[in-house]
Amino acid sequence: MTNDTATTTLPLAPGHWALDPFHSSVNFTIRHLGIAKVRGRFERLEAELFVGERVDDVRVSATVDLASIDTGNADRDAHVRASDLLDVEKRPTMTYRSTRVWGAGEDWTMEGELTIGGVTRPVTLAVEFGGLVEVPMDGSRHAGFEATGEIRRSEFGLDFAPGLLGEVVKIQLDMQFVEPKAA
Repeated sequence: MTNDTATTTLPLAPGHWALDPFHSSVNFTIRHLGIAKVRGRFERLEAELFVGERVDDVRVSATVDLASIDTGNADRDAHVRASDLLDVEKRPTMTYRSTRVWGAGEDWTMEGELTIGGVTRPVTLAVEFGGLVEVPMDGSRHAGFEATGEIRRSEFGLDFAPGLLGEVVKIQLDMQFVEPKAA
């Protein structure tokens, strides 16, 4: 993949693309006891995709409500929200702001800054462009993306339960955005 994509023609119309929350999700995986994976998701998120005339103008921003964690176990979720673990009173949201996007075709890379509880660190995501389709019911056009990456908990001050929980959290985002209406 080349980094010289400033002049790449984008398959998306310029403007502010709105998140389709019914077809989008923020998922994660973390090791438990080093032997098994716990999978979960966050139920509430907001995101926006801004597409400019050039790839250099593309920006993505997202905010995730950390209290909306769902690992499939209500007791575990309540414990993860508590002050001795994630502490959602102190860390209510997680935000991501892209700083650079490059690629072509289906394969893209997005660099950005992830903030959790006042701690900001760079995070790079591998992005797969799933395509652009027109929805038959209303004629709107949707673009689909999958983004994957990982973070290290300790870099965000989330170093609780070492040995019990893994250091690395794998992230998978499945996102659909709706094309802006033509002026």
